Amino acid sequence: MDHNLRHDDGSHLYRHCPMCGGRLESRVVLQHDPPRLVCPACAFVFYLDPKVAVGAIASRDGGLALLRRAIEPGYGKWVFPGGYVDRGETLEHAVRREALEEINADIRVGPLLNVYSYEGRPVIVIVFAAELIGGGALHGGAEALEVRLFEPAEIPWDELAFRSTREALRDYLERWEGRT
Repeated sequence: MDHNLRHDDGSHLYRHCPMCGGRLESRVVLQHDPPRLVCPACAFVFYLDPKVAVGAIASRDGGLALLRRAIEPGYGKWVFPGGYVDRGETLEHAVRREALEEINADIRVGPLLNVYSYEGRPVIVIVFAAELIGGGALHGGAEALEVRLFEPAEIPWDELAFRSTREALRDYLERWEGRT
């Protein structure tokens, strides 16, 4: 089997067909495509599709909401609220759900900021500008060590969890704040 065809985190290889349980093999299905996992018993093609995640750069009174992660990857690093989109869920619903779960905040989803994808990475990150609704205190859910509002000059650039976090915050500041 081709060892480049891995589970999202790269730690486990798919070995068996989810349809019939047969042993998967790496094959070129169409000449212009990369090798795919194929079941020789039932001809099922196992496409390793990307994961879709959303995020919100949510503001209130000039501050941007960030949380310090309580989970891997990026334990102890800062991110804006976000996470995976469930099958059948709209992007807007997913980003509102994630903000509520991660920082206990209702948000008004604004315009699309940008979409971030990287070669060799299975996650596509779709980031929206957002506004925190209401003046309630922010506090972290199970996946957050702490939550804070950061003025743009206070953003902990060296302590951000992901490349997409850094790039989205820079894009946001350039577009809406006129600075980086």
